[in-house]
Amino acid sequence: MTNADEHGHPEPPIAGDETATLLGSLDRQRATLAWKTGGLDAAGLRATLGPSSITLGGLLKHLALVEDLYFSLKLAGRSPGPPWETVDWDANPGWEWRTAAEDTPEQLYTLWREAVARSRATVAELLADGGPEQLARGEWPDGRVPSLRRVLVDLIEEYARHVGHADLIRESVDGLTGEDPPR
Repeated sequence: MTNADEHGHPEPPIAGDETATLLGSLDRQRATLAWKTGGLDAAGLRATLGPSSITLGGLLKHLALVEDLYFSLKLAGRSPGPPWETVDWDANPGWEWRTAAEDTPEQLYTLWREAVARSRATVAELLADGGPEQLARGEWPDGRVPSLRRVLVDLIEEYARHVGHADLIRESVDGLTGEDPPR
């Protein structure tokens, strides 16, 4: 379970074990993304900054994909499910980034939240069978098999990178800044 600060914001434990620290760090990144993308209309979710085509809506859809690919496919060896399994990724690389503009804010928020819920359930299921050193049930394209620990670290890195993008885009939309939601 993730710890929370005195204001209810997720954070890793100050002196927790490895698993609690990894999960707490990931949940903090997820919560920050939710705050940075929250409460916006379609125009806000489609806004870009400078020469980049990244949007907040695209970040939500991309991170929903990443959640499902890493936790369902790579970690548990399961199909990532809809809508991902119907996409011809070779013919449509970057599909999630482009098609986010066609989705409503509610569709994007729901897609991301449901992917996070599936990921949490998968991780809890796997942790019931072992620790972070256990190997994934699916392999990477090069045949290597990552540990749960490695997948968690990769997801923290992925979120941290994209939360930085969200910081800049959100500030350009309505001036919202900060590291944590307001107290």
